[in-house]
Amino acid sequence: MGNFWPQWRENKLFTVIVTLAMLGVLGVLGTIIAKDLKGYQYIGRPTAERDVINISGEGKVTGIPDIATIQVGLITEKGDVKTAQKENTDKLNRLITTLKNLGVEDKDIQTSYYNIYPQYDWTDGKQQLRGYQVSQGVAIKIRNLSKIGDMLAAAGEGGANQVSGLTFNIDDPEKLKQEARLKALANAKEKAEALAEAAGVKLGKVVSFSEYSDSPADYRTMMDSYGAGGGEMKVASPVIESGSIDIVVTATVGYEIK
Repeated sequence: MGNFWPQWRENKLFTVIVTLAMLGVLGVLGTIIAKDLKGYQYIGRPTAERDVINISGEGKVTGIPDIATIQVGLITEKGDVKTAQKENTDKLNRLITTLKNLGVEDKDIQTSYYNIYPQYDWTDGKQQLRGYQVSQGVAIKIRNLSKIGDMLAAAGEGGANQVSGLTFNIDDPEKLKQEARLKALANAKEKAEALAEAAGVKLGKVVSFSEYSDSPADYRTMMDSYGAGGGEMKVASPVIESGSIDIVVTATVGYEIK
């Protein structure tokens, strides 16, 4: 059979094509290697840093609370679990109904705990079962702050022997946070301009920004346990003041120096 593979000396066109193809491959490989070598030279070197002024500013906005939260609970002790559960549940259900009649909505009432514990006495060095204690508590969100005193009085009249954690807060603080944020940015810019003037430079564009915001802290009263749990005597409605809440935003801004 004849040799179909062209002879180098007999087919000059084929030789030229093969040569150009090999040169192309070598060129591509050379470019890749050069890139890798260039990247290797920069490994471990920090990126170029711009001259900047980093400054912090603070913004504060005072808001008036529009919601309150309180924990209301009952503890009942009886000789057997069934009796203790029934009495405790009946009292708490009546109390919840009363609170709903004062304007509390279903969505603003949440059970926070339910416990059953055996109770013991020590007699002549021996442990004897005395009975069982049932406790249940609910968290109440109050949107009509003018009703707080009436609700606390209702809790006492309804036999609640665990009332605590009265707190005030702002239901939607985002608008106030935005106001505080703008004040913080203005404060940071004012400081940066003063610093730039003192240093004899000019501020450029903002190159970095971060912020820290304190969540509105609950304004908590000193109430710990209100109401004796008798449920027989009319209880006077206490006067409750909601006060105010400060929302603070701290902004850190980086300005490029021209």
